[in-house]
Amino acid sequence: MKKAEKSGTRTLLMSVVLSSPGPIVMGIGLFVGRSSTQFADFIRRFAELCAILVSYVIYRILHKDEIEQEDIYKEKLERIANLCVGTAMCLSSVAMLLITFLGGSSDKGNVIPGLSIAFLGLTTNSWFWLRYKRLAKENEDAILLVQSRLYRAKSFVDACVFIVLLIVTIAPFSKIAYFSDMVGAIIVSGYLIANGIIILKQHLYPIPS
Repeated sequence: MKKAEKSGTRTLLMSVVLSSPGPIVMGIGLFVGRSSTQFADFIRRFAELCAILVSYVIYRILHKDEIEQEDIYKEKLERIANLCVGTAMCLSSVAMLLITFLGGSSDKGNVIPGLSIAFLGLTTNSWFWLRYKRLAKENEDAILLVQSRLYRAKSFVDACVFIVLLIVTIAPFSKIAYFSDMVGAIIVSGYLIANGIIILKQHLYPIPS
C-alpha cells in the first residue's frame, strides 16, 4: 500500500473511532433533554457513522496490496460507499423534519451533553474536512472526495447545532429558544438533504468520462 493510501486509511479509521462516541453520548443526553435539534442530531450522527464505516471497509478492500482491482469493480465499490454517504445524509434530513414537526416540547431539559458534543464535533470535523480535502486532491480518490464533502456538511451542522443548543441552555423557556430549536433543525435538515441529493445524483447518474 502506498504512503498516500495508508494516510487515507488511517484518516478513515480515525473518522470511525472519533465518530463512534457521538451517537452514544447524544443517546444518553436524550434521557435528560428533549430538544428536537438534539434528538435529530443523534439520528444524524448514527446514520453518518454507519456510512463512514462502510466507506472505511470499502477503501480497505480497494487498497489491499495483494489485490489488483479491475476498474469496473473499483468504480462499483466506490459508488456503493458514496451512495451510502448520500443516503445517510438524506435519511438524517427526513428524520430531523419528522421529529421537528411531530414532536417537540417547550421544556427542552438538559442539553449540556448535546452542546458539548456539538462543540467537539465542530472542531474535530473541521479538521477532518480540511484533511480529506487535501488527501482527495493528492490521491484523486472518489471516496476521500465525498468524505471531504460529508465532513464539510458535518462542520456546518455542528455549528448550527452548537448555536441552537447554546441559546436553549442560556434561555431554556424563552420563545427564542423554542423557535431557534425548530429553525435550527430545519436549517440543518435542508443543508443535509441538499448535499445528500448532490452526492446521490453524481453517483447514481455519473457523467461519462
